[in-house]
Amino acid sequence: MTIADDPLVNWENFQQARSELGANFVRILGYFREDGIKSVDRIEDAMRSQNATAMVIPAHTLKGEARQFGADPLSDVAETIEMIARGCIERRETPTEALEHVVKLRPLFETTLDMLEREANPLVARKPAAFGRRPVL
Repeated sequence: MTIADDPLVNWENFQQARSELGANFVRILGYFREDGIKSVDRIEDAMRSQNATAMVIPAHTLKGEARQFGADPLSDVAETIEMIARGCIERRETPTEALEHVVKLRPLFETTLDMLEREANPLVARKPAAFGRRPVL
């Protein structure tokens, strides 16, 4: 899956994070899931209430955490939302221009997270084997 011809995950960065985090990798990826869900929820809530200030921290958090795992397109969308929100705060405007990016955020987060978790899962999904047969991979 790609967005604007960019892969959803920079697998080199993903593998580097996996190597650097070692045994803690799966746990930290779990934190990314939890924090990411909260961040997306908060960004959407802030968009509904037209509150640019409430967008900044969750967008900033999501941007950094996504980048750590090589989820560059997700990080880029979060960064765009953060920068729009910061500009709106300075100009004392509502963040209406962030709407198109906020709409893309949840599906992009969910798809990217699914890819990261599938790659991180050491178990390969297998079809159940019939007695006396090898499992189908």
